[in-house]
Amino acid sequence: MTRVTSARRDGSAMAQGLDAATTRIAKYRERPLRAAFLARGMNALARLAELLDERRLSDATGAISDFQVLLFALEDPGVLELLRSDDPLAGARLRGLRAKTELIEAEGGSLGVDDVAELLRISRQAVDKRRRAGKLLGVQAGRRGYAYPAWQFAANGTLPGLEAVLGELSEHDAWMKVAFFLSENARLEGRRPLDGLREGETARVRQAARAYGEHGAA
Repeated sequence: MTRVTSARRDGSAMAQGLDAATTRIAKYRERPLRAAFLARGMNALARLAELLDERRLSDATGAISDFQVLLFALEDPGVLELLRSDDPLAGARLRGLRAKTELIEAEGGSLGVDDVAELLRISRQAVDKRRRAGKLLGVQAGRRGYAYPAWQFAANGTLPGLEAVLGELSEHDAWMKVAFFLSENARLEGRRPLDGLREGETARVRQAARAYGEHGAA
């Protein structure tokens, strides 16, 4: 009886999800470019649904976000082989996308500009100004503007030492900066710069940041 109830509940949730997706798609029927994009995307998804086995479908639908559902599906060996026939660099592109997804979701995920403005008790414009000045770290997030890694914030503002370290990383793009903070660093005995900052070792983290990107530097 429990299995039947669970199956019914899952079926109801799936139906609701399909209805919500259909409603969202219907909004773009009068917007030709978006409608064309959705049509091609849906055709691709239909092909993926046919190619994937039950195990891979289960793994994909269990992802924590809709975008990760796509990543799980596209990383299937059979799908990758199909993608490579059209784009030899497809595998590398997916690995790069996966790496970025993992970086932005690490250590608490990310915050939107409104959340950051509320946290720092400043305006949205002031948040943007700080980011452009290299005092806050934000990565482009499409139409959402910028995503701000949550780990750079503390209870009363930004993590102590953050601005000083960001100043040393000014020549690098935002994704390289995120990777620096979250990657093990030989100059910090294999610890991550983020952990060094949390432990108050700003001077050592700044030194590691100055060497970041040099040949052989981690």
